[in-house]
Amino acid sequence: MTSFSIHGIGVSNGIAIGKAHLISNALLEVVQYDIDIKNVSNEVKRFDEAIASVKVELNKIKSQLPSNSPGELGAFIDTHIMILSDKSLSSMPRAIIENERCNAEWAIKKQMDSVVNQFDQIEDQYLRERKQDVIQVVERVIKILLGHSNQIAVKNQEKLTILVAHDISPADALHFKNHKYAAFITDGGGVTSHTAILSRSLNIPSIVALQNARALIRDNDLIIVDGTQGIVIVNPSLDIQKYYKQLQDLWGNEQEKLQRIKTKKSITKDGSPIHLFANIEVPNDIVSVNASGATGIGLFRTEFLFMNRKDMPDEEEQFLAYKKVAEAMGKKPVTIRTLDSGADKQTALNNKKISPNPALGLRAIRLCLSEPKVFMTQLRAILRASHFGNIKILFPMLSSISELRQTKLILERAKASLRKEKIKFNEKILIGGMIEIPAAAISADIFAQELDFLSIGTNDLIQYALAIDRTDDAVSHLYNPLHPAVLKLIALTVKSAHKYKKSIAICGEMAGEPKLTKLLIGMGIEQLSMHPSHILRVKQQVLSSDIKNMKASVHRLLNLNEVDKIETLLKRINQLN
Repeated sequence: MTSFSIHGIGVSNGIAIGKAHLISNALLEVVQYDIDIKNVSNEVKRFDEAIASVKVELNKIKSQLPSNSPGELGAFIDTHIMILSDKSLSSMPRAIIENERCNAEWAIKKQMDSVVNQFDQIEDQYLRERKQDVIQVVERVIKILLGHSNQIAVKNQEKLTILVAHDISPADALHFKNHKYAAFITDGGGVTSHTAILSRSLNIPSIVALQNARALIRDNDLIIVDGTQGIVIVNPSLDIQKYYKQLQDLWGNEQEKLQRIKTKKSITKDGSPIHLFANIEVPNDIVSVNASGATGIGLFRTEFLFMNRKDMPDEEEQFLAYKKVAEAMGKKPVTIRTLDSGADKQTALNNKKISPNPALGLRAIRLCLSEPKVFMTQLRAILRASHFGNIKILFPMLSSISELRQTKLILERAKASLRKEKIKFNEKILIGGMIEIPAAAISADIFAQELDFLSIGTNDLIQYALAIDRTDDAVSHLYNPLHPAVLKLIALTVKSAHKYKKSIAICGEMAGEPKLTKLLIGMGIEQLSMHPSHILRVKQQVLSSDIKNMKASVHRLLNLNEVDKIETLLKRINQLN
């Protein structure tokens, strides 16, 4: 087998060696070809066998669901079995094969297109969206016809499996968190795509924006993923395998050494404490938070409680989730961000409001203010949970002071409703705002006066400041946290927070990047919140930092206007001890 390499953007460091498992977008692989008349009956038989095989798969999945699984899971599988049994998909493609003498894959895809077109004519939004169930069922059948597996990986083989996909959606990312894969590689994505964020949270190598990996790599190909250099090597020679195995062992040794500083306090050499917090998405992430030695949770992304479902979580369900995290953390702070739905994080709430430009549309706090009942439900749940731990509330994507005041008014109404019902909550709960829109950074002085703390969301701040879609691999290389305009917006926010003696944190991906640690704390950032897997590497940088010694260099860096000069000076700052 010929060995070759593919280059992309490395978004999570490390070396992985394993077998490729293609996450198939089977619909993209279907091509039409003619079937000889004498082979038509065999093609129909191949189609019938694929239908039967998928039925067996679905019934097996249903039988293996844990007894405590939500009822919706079983219902979801039943719906797919029902769709598969409908004659429009189980019988009509046969007629297409016989009449047009075409391959089975093309026949069922053609029939699917016809069915989906009928769904598109339905006025009811919910029923119209059920076309996705049809598409998912057909894709399972096509995978069988193409010879792809519908199974992700055998449990005991996951650590040797490298997922290869065109892209991974936030819903997929949430599902994959329950597995232990060796690496992720995708054709699309950027440095802050959900694939990148997921892989960094799992501390596994990842490369995105490979463009054609999905087409060039085959299932079970042996591949090497060098997340540091952004290189994928397919079917490597024995010598290359040996070389990368040595690099992999060195990387493993470095990770073991980091464990030695787990219990050390995060204090700079000149005595400044830097609080290292963890970002989480679901309550079960608490396990990795405690394992990391984090001093609290700086960002609980609550939108993941709302995803992958057709309904909205009620107050009790949310309360129990927030309470579980608060109790698990004890006296350590837990910052809960209110629903940041929209853009690439879709929920049932977004399905009602289709935006032509989701990143700039009705999302985050704007969406919550447009749905006061949903917002009130979440605020009541958070407030109730505040009685059981050290909870703080964080409002996302604020853009104006009037927006903040509307938000605070709804919060006060939530508090009043709980008082009326004699339900206990922390009356002195702290509230903060995400600074992730340039307008908010420029107005940080005003926000700092009305909030208890500020948190900079660098992912969106960079996206909006540079007019770059961070999920678009065509422009993702332009996404640069060291752009002078981005650094000036951060510096402006820090200055405002310090002026009014308010705490200031960074909870975007910049917080978990070790090469930026000294720069950020030199700029005056007191708190860094990141995925738990990054905490020890960042702590290592904190322990070797001397803020007084770096101050002049950092000041000089902030006055530079060219990225290459900024990067050169940053390297010197990182070498200071």
